[in-house]
Amino acid sequence: MRCFWDERQRAHAPAAEFFNGKLHPAAEHPGRVDSILSAIGRTEMPQDGGIEPLLRVHSRDYLDLLNDAHRDWLAAGREGDAFPYTFPIVGSRTLELSRIDARLGQHSFDTSTPIGPGTWEACYWSAQTGLAGLSAVLGGERSAFAFTRPPGHHAGRDYLGGYSYLNHAAICAEAALAAGRRRIAMLDVDYHHGNGTQDIFAGREDVFFASIHADPSTDYPFFWGHADETSGNILDLPLPRGTDWGGYAPALTHAIDWLEKATPDLLIVSYGADTHEADPISYFKLKTSDYAPMARRIASMNLPTLVVMEGGYAIEALGANVSEFLGSF
Repeated sequence: MRCFWDERQRAHAPAAEFFNGKLHPAAEHPGRVDSILSAIGRTEMPQDGGIEPLLRVHSRDYLDLLNDAHRDWLAAGREGDAFPYTFPIVGSRTLELSRIDARLGQHSFDTSTPIGPGTWEACYWSAQTGLAGLSAVLGGERSAFAFTRPPGHHAGRDYLGGYSYLNHAAICAEAALAAGRRRIAMLDVDYHHGNGTQDIFAGREDVFFASIHADPSTDYPFFWGHADETSGNILDLPLPRGTDWGGYAPALTHAIDWLEKATPDLLIVSYGADTHEADPISYFKLKTSDYAPMARRIASMNLPTLVVMEGGYAIEALGANVSEFLGSF
């Protein structure tokens, strides 16, 4: 499988995140990079496809925020990474605000996704990495892996959260449609619900999104991914903490059967290795060996497939988990 990566994605290096009432060392840190790269071997660099593919998904003012936020943060006399701390409630007016704290709040839904001096550069090249993988698949490869980092599936059209800034899977789906693909299947197997992807595509007739994830009644992102959100082109399959392969496999089969009914001509997989039993912020019990049957079951859909990287924070096991999944595809 051809694999894509850009070294500029290391530029995002948050020092900390805020949750459960205090600052913690950032789980989404560059240490993830070497674990994965050492396992997958040779990678290819993307070309610069410009900003237009990003604008098919994200609003201009949101992209401007990602580009400007850290500079404006420093200009306001702050230090370190930019953190939001105030948020508009649902239904609040749309306002033209200039203070960096207000702009961060308008485009964020948590306090665990800081913007540092290299965040925009890393996110931009992560999106281009996803598009390079898509180009390989559209060019005839049966599958390709885009090592997108930081993750993307929590990012909506105009908001960040969950370590996600640009929604690479969504950007690639829109690019594929623009290139002539008729119907896209999106399968999210990260531990956490892909709320951004769901928000972006809900109600569409050309994109079908299935997510298998931890029950949001107990786990982040809490406000999305409940079973009763299943409707039309959206299938949400929440699972309880402690789920092992025996409980996960039937949900995977259900999701694949549902996606196949849509007769898609391309599959985009948001792959998160945070379903592993050793992951420090997650609570499923999948073993490294379980990623092989997971991959084989997904590959049995027999579709051109782009795999984009989402979460996975058990650094010592991360490379092996990614390699097991890709190697079994």
